[in-house]
Amino acid sequence: MKIFIGSDHRGFLLKESLEKFLISRGYTVDDQGDEKLDPDDDFPVFASRVVTQMLSSDDPDPRGILFCGSGQGMAMMANRYKGIRAAVIWNVEEARTARNDDDSNVLALPAHLFDDDRQAMQDIVEAWLKTPFEYVARRVRRIKEMDSL
Repeated sequence: MKIFIGSDHRGFLLKESLEKFLISRGYTVDDQGDEKLDPDDDFPVFASRVVTQMLSSDDPDPRGILFCGSGQGMAMMANRYKGIRAAVIWNVEEARTARNDDDSNVLALPAHLFDDDRQAMQDIVEAWLKTPFEYVARRVRRIKEMDSL
């Protein structure tokens, strides 16, 4: 599984921390964010980079993880792309539900919640990455409905 990550200035330090964490767990990581902190950057640029790379990836199960202040802007931008199912997540149970029920392929994290709690961020990311999608007819049908719009 290849994981594409990105953030605006608000989530830059969390993105950098997460990249190290993911690599230590054996994941392949592609950082689509800035290389240095830029307080004037804009979240749509990084969400677009991440999902564009995901959609063109030859990986069978590419995933994206995005950070901004609330997570909402990143999710809104990512969800403009067909085939992307971005979810704003703030706890482990929501991470599992987003994967199991809706086959979320982009995780949008609110930086303001995890500045002082990197362990909680790591727990959420691990739960999201390890939870499989429940391939039952009603869930598959709903995803196809979303992609047909």
